[in-house]
Amino acid sequence: MNLQSKKIRLLLILIAVFITSAVTAELISSKLFQVHLKIGSLDLGIYTSIIGILPWPIVFLTTDIINEFFGIKVVRFVSILTAVMISYCFVIVSVSMLPHAFTGLPVGSIAGVANDGQFNAVFGQSKWIIVGSITAFIVSQFIDASVFRYFKNKTGEKYIWLRSTGSTVVSQLIDTFVVLYVAFVIPGIFSMEQFWLTALTNYVLKLLIAVGLTPFIYFSHSIVKKYLGKEFAHIQEEKASKESLNEKV
Repeated sequence: MNLQSKKIRLLLILIAVFITSAVTAELISSKLFQVHLKIGSLDLGIYTSIIGILPWPIVFLTTDIINEFFGIKVVRFVSILTAVMISYCFVIVSVSMLPHAFTGLPVGSIAGVANDGQFNAVFGQSKWIIVGSITAFIVSQFIDASVFRYFKNKTGEKYIWLRSTGSTVVSQLIDTFVVLYVAFVIPGIFSMEQFWLTALTNYVLKLLIAVGLTPFIYFSHSIVKKYLGKEFAHIQEEKASKESLNEKV
């Protein structure tokens, strides 16, 4: 396999992982859970968060790898494509709720057959959640790509952790507060007090995840460089940086 074929295959894998992780995050984001935060003997209390944050570490990671080796223009394109795919997914899910479920099969013939109420309760997310999620996703991704590229242009190949974590810190501040406000405050599900508590909890968890991802960021870079070859990987980084300088960052 030649180097260009490897490059294309790598990009396709990254895009597939990126879109799958983002769509999965949106599908499960209507579920809330509670986190009991403790630091040693210090009990910080119990806070509410959204289960949809679970796949986001993979989104963070793939965003940064795409930006590093393929540039900001590709990240923006993939982000728009993902927003379209999320919208498409919600359209299909909405249509799937229209036919009535058939539950007349003998008991035990098929395990886990869902009726309309069960199916709709799982997949029937509020339209506000959908709007908030897509809006927050696209805005935060564009900000993440721009902040990442800003640090990359300033530091060159040094301080991978700074551009990766720094871009996440800024972008997820926007994402977390926008999605919760649009999805839960506007329709009257959350009071402002609940909004601030949940948003701050989500944001802190995302920051902890971002920091925890640091070793994986360096590991993923080494895997990419090993796969493409150090020389070709370096050429890709240089090409991505030059193309990104011509973009508005």
